[in-house]
Amino acid sequence: MWHLVKPARGVLRSSASAAVLESELDGIRAAGTWKAERIITSKQGPHINVDGSRSSILNFCANNYLGLSSHPEVVQAGIDALKSYGAGLSSVRFICGTQDLHKNLEQKLAEFHEREDCILYASCFDANAGLFEVLLGPDDAVLSDELNHASIIDGIRLCRAKRLRYKHMDLSDLENKLKESQSSRMRLVVTDGVFSMDGDVAPLTGICDLAEQYGAMVFIDECHATGFLGPRGRGTDELLGVMDRVHIVNSTLGKALGGAAGGYTVGPKPLIDLLRQRSRPYLFSNSLPPPVVGCATRAVELLLASNEISQSMTAKTMRFRNKMTQAGFTIAGSAHPICPVMLGDARLASLMADDMLKLGVYVIGFSFPVVPKGKARIRVQISAAHTNEDIDHCVDAFIQTGRKHGVVS
Repeated sequence: MWHLVKPARGVLRSSASAAVLESELDGIRAAGTWKAERIITSKQGPHINVDGSRSSILNFCANNYLGLSSHPEVVQAGIDALKSYGAGLSSVRFICGTQDLHKNLEQKLAEFHEREDCILYASCFDANAGLFEVLLGPDDAVLSDELNHASIIDGIRLCRAKRLRYKHMDLSDLENKLKESQSSRMRLVVTDGVFSMDGDVAPLTGICDLAEQYGAMVFIDECHATGFLGPRGRGTDELLGVMDRVHIVNSTLGKALGGAAGGYTVGPKPLIDLLRQRSRPYLFSNSLPPPVVGCATRAVELLLASNEISQSMTAKTMRFRNKMTQAGFTIAGSAHPICPVMLGDARLASLMADDMLKLGVYVIGFSFPVVPKGKARIRVQISAAHTNEDIDHCVDAFIQTGRKHGVVS
């Protein structure tokens, strides 16, 4: 077998294609935007073990908002599902890949979001990729915030609707785009509920007002809100009191709801029925594995039973934000547990993140193309599982590292 593989590698290395690839890679390294993958040798949580580090490391960059990815009941539910239903379905849903636990989770998610029905996907990226081309045709228009998630952008590219991009959270520009698209059969306003790089919350009240005024529908991606925003953790629409005015919600099981994988759409039953018939990521992707479904189901059940976990987030978030601001750092966003420490320079963000790890805090520098050029940052994410001591340790490490690099005095 080695004799078959080795020549192919040699051809690639000597070709013009290899030179192009190496040039691209060298450019990434030179710009200081190389994204190295650290190896975690423990389960996900507020404290993790990292390959090459001698002691436990404080984790401040996971999307594990509620600490449920290692919650004993969530883990046990996954084990039970594995034993009862097996490792996977080896099939897509409509052939022989639908189990009763898939339908049960869809029912609970619809109940959680107070919508008529729900459809599961392998990821929220797939949910976003599968929605727009089914819902919208060439006679329709989609109006999208310019900073929407990459999966929304890719999903919109797949549809044949007229595409209009409005300035970030700019209601005046959105209204202009609504006026411009008045001849369209259907119009869909599309926005992240919470924008993941900056932690800012979409102005949903104003968006819904404009949508109703101009006869449009509203879609939100709730990946960074489901489970912990709003009085009961239902998300951005609950936080801003517009649950009955937002028509379609996409979200994920891979963040607050157990942290494994999977995404979904909730909305009117006719839409969900149509997605089951025509949504390509749903029709052509394997069913979610039973252990993943088991874990997510238990996570949703915990949140349906109590809002205690989600309500612990606010004070911890503000503790970090206030202490960091007092120390002289610039923190983007407002009250969301995504707390971007703005640094500007990509290389600086990477070096500071490396130095933070030496001080026992796991964070990652974000730079282009994940964020715009000149807006590099370290995105800190607060979890309900963090203690006040954890937060204070993180702030102290930032202060030490910030002084070393001249960011704060």
